[in-house]
Amino acid sequence: MSENHAKVLQDDNKLSLIKDLLEDKKAEDLVMLDLRGLSSVTDTLVVASGHSDRHVQAVSESLAQEMKKRGYMPLGIEGLKGGRWALLDYGDVIVHIFYQEIRLHYDLEGVWRDAPVILDQRQELDS
Repeated sequence: MSENHAKVLQDDNKLSLIKDLLEDKKAEDLVMLDLRGLSSVTDTLVVASGHSDRHVQAVSESLAQEMKKRGYMPLGIEGLKGGRWALLDYGDVIVHIFYQEIRLHYDLEGVWRDAPVILDQRQELDS
């Protein structure tokens, strides 16, 4: 992670909170991409995985509940009950939580490969 992107994460309370909440629930392979200037829909894309349908559902539900407790209301939530994927839209931050096989299929990191990386825990695991 570049020093500039580390500062983005440190300075953005919402992003830091999302990261901490996902890590607390053992979400896997967390990636945060800076979409400013690339997307008119959101500023930051967060992608994480769960190891089972139930894990995806638990991580997603917990994130929604904890964010709400802290005053962050989602603009929309999709896929929560199915367990294969979930999308939580917080306006300037969109969070996708996938079952790993579904994540590979949609390959959001590949779709947004030109986006600057704020955080990529997949690389940290390989180092």
